[in-house]
Amino acid sequence: MEIILNQIGRRYNFNWIFKNINQEIISSDKLVILGANGSGKSTLMQILSGAISPSEGSIKWSVNNQEIASEKVYQHLSFASPYLELIEDFTLREHLNFHFSLKKPMNQLTISEMISLSGLQHAADKRIGYFSSGMKQRVKVLLAILSDTSFLLLDEPLSNLDKQASNWYSNLINRFSENRTIIISSNNIEQEYQFCNKSIQL
Repeated sequence: MEIILNQIGRRYNFNWIFKNINQEIISSDKLVILGANGSGKSTLMQILSGAISPSEGSIKWSVNNQEIASEKVYQHLSFASPYLELIEDFTLREHLNFHFSLKKPMNQLTISEMISLSGLQHAADKRIGYFSSGMKQRVKVLLAILSDTSFLLLDEPLSNLDKQASNWYSNLINRFSENRTIIISSNNIEQEYQFCNKSIQL
């Protein structure tokens, strides 16, 4: 997927969160959005996903030189964020089965292979409502990375992850990042974005 941001700005009421963002993201680029809490990283991620519109400027998405309407962008992306909710009545196995009935898995992975990749084999049949915040974050990141999409958005992927889980993330993203346009938002945690080749500072 290719994305062009032209003079993008977003405000709430009379307060501008950011203005004048210009960026061209070509296919297979790896971009990080850097900034402190409250700088607008998550808002920009939502604009990039097509979930909300900019207050000024324009954004264009295309796949194989074919422009994509904002309401169709979701068909080409997967997204993980600490504020996204999981279905807590599902077990991990049930959630994977449900999610991948809607999205195609990378490399035709089976549910058993995904559970093994999650590092949560011991909790495969445990309700997600009983998972710790770190375990839930693993599931969110796993679902996004293992979805076979050309566009991957990860909003602060290391939130609630300890050192072991952070290393798990690094291994997973490195394994499944080829030929994908990836955008990371980060509070300057280098392990989240060390593979990126472009950056935006908010």
